[in-house]
Amino acid sequence: MGFHTFDAEQAERLERPDRYRWVSAEELIGPLVSAGLDVVADLGSGTGFYTDSVAPHVETVYGVDVQAEMHDLYREKGVPENVDLVASDVADLPFADDELDGAVSTMTYHEFASDASIAELARTIRSGGLLVVFDWTADGDGEHGPPVDERFAAADAVEALEAAGFEVVSESTRTETFGVVARAP
Repeated sequence: MGFHTFDAEQAERLERPDRYRWVSAEELIGPLVSAGLDVVADLGSGTGFYTDSVAPHVETVYGVDVQAEMHDLYREKGVPENVDLVASDVADLPFADDELDGAVSTMTYHEFASDASIAELARTIRSGGLLVVFDWTADGDGEHGPPVDERFAAADAVEALEAAGFEVVSESTRTETFGVVARAP
């Protein structure tokens, strides 16, 4: 399961407003705003579709993507002043211990889900900080997003996060996606 990286040659699909059908800006931003987070990483930021939604609500967003091509496309579109682009794998983030107040992942958990990545998030997100994850669910029919066999269920994400010491605040499964909000250890 997992580790499907989005094809950068199809990046224009990442800018379609119908993506909000699967994860709205409000449900992504809500936990960040209510927790008063200032420094957040967007894991698998791609062309910045969701990063742009987060940026007005925090002091700094690190747009983290393993594909430099995605950052190039984001720069062409225009990057908000409070967004810093970081080329990195989630398993090897260039942040100090407890540097982040939180992190978000929209439709990218399946690309990085591993014990090493989750341990790296536990290291870089300050104790009590939030991790907000929305991704394609293995319980979906697979008509949208990656193939079902490359997805995880909410229960898989919860189990992996709790094993790393995260405290799950909420979880939900919808038609094609799941959402998990967790506090860092």
